[in-house]
Amino acid sequence: MASVHESLYFNPMMTNGVVHANVFGIKDWVTPYKIAVLVLLNEMSRTGEGAVSLLERRRLNQLLLPLLQGPDITLSKLYKLIEESCPQLANSVQIRIKLMAEGELKDMEQFFDDLSDSFSGTEPEVHKTSVVGLFLRHMILAYSKLSFSQVFKLYTALQQYFQNGEKKTVEDADMELTGRDEGERKMEKEELDVSVREEEVSCSGPLSQKQAEFFLSQQASLLKNDETKALTPASLQKELNNLLKFNPDFAEAHYLSYLNNLRVQDVFSSTHSLLHYFDRLILTGAESKSNGEEGYGRSLRYAALNLAALHCRFGHYQQAELALQEAIRIAQESNDHVCLQHCLSWLYVLGQKRSDSYVLLEHSVKKAVHFGLPRAFAGKTANKLMDALKDSDLLHWKHSLSELIDISIAQKTAIWRLYGRSTMALQQAQMLLSMNSLEAVNAGVQQNNTESFAVALCHLAELHAEQGCFAAASEVLKHLKERFPPNSQHAQLWMLCDQKIQFDRAMNDGKYHLADSLVTGITALNGIEGVYRKAVVLQAQNQMSEAHKLLQKLLVYCQKLKNTEMVISVLLSVAELYWRSSSPTIALPMLLQALALSKEYRLQYLASETVLNLAFAQLILGIPEQALSLLHMAIEPILADGAILDKGRAMFLVAKCQVASAASYDQPKKAEALEAAIENLNEAKNYFAKVDCKERIRDVLYFQARLYHSLGKTQERNRCAMLFRQLHQELPAHGVPLINHL
Repeated sequence: MASVHESLYFNPMMTNGVVHANVFGIKDWVTPYKIAVLVLLNEMSRTGEGAVSLLERRRLNQLLLPLLQGPDITLSKLYKLIEESCPQLANSVQIRIKLMAEGELKDMEQFFDDLSDSFSGTEPEVHKTSVVGLFLRHMILAYSKLSFSQVFKLYTALQQYFQNGEKKTVEDADMELTGRDEGERKMEKEELDVSVREEEVSCSGPLSQKQAEFFLSQQASLLKNDETKALTPASLQKELNNLLKFNPDFAEAHYLSYLNNLRVQDVFSSTHSLLHYFDRLILTGAESKSNGEEGYGRSLRYAALNLAALHCRFGHYQQAELALQEAIRIAQESNDHVCLQHCLSWLYVLGQKRSDSYVLLEHSVKKAVHFGLPRAFAGKTANKLMDALKDSDLLHWKHSLSELIDISIAQKTAIWRLYGRSTMALQQAQMLLSMNSLEAVNAGVQQNNTESFAVALCHLAELHAEQGCFAAASEVLKHLKERFPPNSQHAQLWMLCDQKIQFDRAMNDGKYHLADSLVTGITALNGIEGVYRKAVVLQAQNQMSEAHKLLQKLLVYCQKLKNTEMVISVLLSVAELYWRSSSPTIALPMLLQALALSKEYRLQYLASETVLNLAFAQLILGIPEQALSLLHMAIEPILADGAILDKGRAMFLVAKCQVASAASYDQPKKAEALEAAIENLNEAKNYFAKVDCKERIRDVLYFQARLYHSLGKTQERNRCAMLFRQLHQELPAHGVPLINHL
């Protein structure tokens, strides 16, 4: 909001075409661009109903609002916009401006005198309280306050504005007449459009209050919904600096600067802008002072809360905790329950909780529901968690809070994936995408490019990659890259997703050196995930001691952070290290601990994978019958919701257990069991082929060749042996016994 300090920073004698009436009550000023808009309005009122068609009149009315509220643009751009709506009127406007600019000063004086006639008569052409009427009155008032020297400077600026516009029009005409091919013309047109978009805001100096408010609200909306259509971070910061140079107390400009700096992960500048926003919010009196000093206290506690969220965004958890403590103290003094609920939710996110954290959180949820801030229990059962989300959704739908609805659906997508229900996760992601596609007619102007949308698309990409649909996953990632460019704030989501998919494909293909090179990028985006993937690569390369050290450190760290999902994954990897080192008995306590955690947190998929590993450990220990019965508990969820690779591993393990169990059978029954094992191996091989896992296909072929040899099927044995040899030459073994590889 503009303040009385405007007069200290706006110079009414500026020579760049901006003339501001040095009166506190005037918050707008006359510029050459606004004179051109006034000419357009005057021509529209003079043109009869029959001269302009109804469709052209409608287009002109739609064009007026952005022209009145938006920033000043060049004359050639203005001509182009009017011509697209009504070519006849564009010609009239061009003639009127030319006569005024090439005439004398009295022509401009006469023009402003004639504007007052629009309000005269019993049926005036323009209503005084309409949008156009208010604009005309503001311009007439601002012009009448100008001194003679200011009027002369304005007329000089108008002449310069007209000459620049004519020069640009001539250049465009010459460009069209040149014999360039279509591709070059298209490229230059795109470059021209981009330059005009970024120069529109600054072509005539500082913006008026209304122009600045419109510019800030427009850019903030674009940053929230469709960041690709907003100005680039450098261009936006340049315009904001220009605004703040003339009015440093413009609080909203500081807040937009804070959002812009978040895009480029600039912690110092974003903190600086956020603090200035709340300082200026108090200085300019933008807050309600109906409760005495309540306005100041409200600013202070929400400033501390936002500062805590900012530090949490950048991973500065200690600073975030200090800021939260300050926000809680001020909120308690002011008895602000809503602010306290926000603080408690951030406390839970930070993980800085006391031993009675669950009691504190439950009390927070009860109070939050009372004040309209529903929160979900973490670490609770699936049905309670879904019930909490359902209660939240009821409030969101009741109050039409579309953004919170999107966030809730994205959370459900992540929760179903965590529980191992890929079908439900896919359904929730598709629901979110369908809801956004139904958003309205102007979806191209305002797309819902929020974090929840990016999360849903990333889940879709990973779900497709898990099922071996790498082309579909690549298309989703391509769309993500277009919608969220690398410099956008949510780009890290798809970057990590892309790196993880590439890593898994490299590991499946046996290209461990390529997977190792991807670890650096994953670590930069997610440290815990990067360390885990590094251990997986070391394990695959038979560097067992190095992998064990990394996994032990990661296990302690994740247990401290209560990252249950990663704790279970690390326990499974440590168990695999033990049995690959011929120590399956030591692996059993690790697997039982992982199974207990999976059951406690209802992580069905991880529980099934743990049972799969337990069955493999029992197979190594020589009790295949027990392993086979145990497999029946785990194989159904894996085949229903598991990844293609895990389905193949499960079927491969079933075949191994069948062969080991058949050792004590008589010959006819043994041959039947081996035939069943071969069928399961064929199914496993098909699964591995979908994800291009050549190393596991090689193991299956080796096992099939041995079984065909036992059954006396020489031709099939030779075929499998030949395929095995081809893959073995392409992927040399690393000295690991095949039976010890799950």
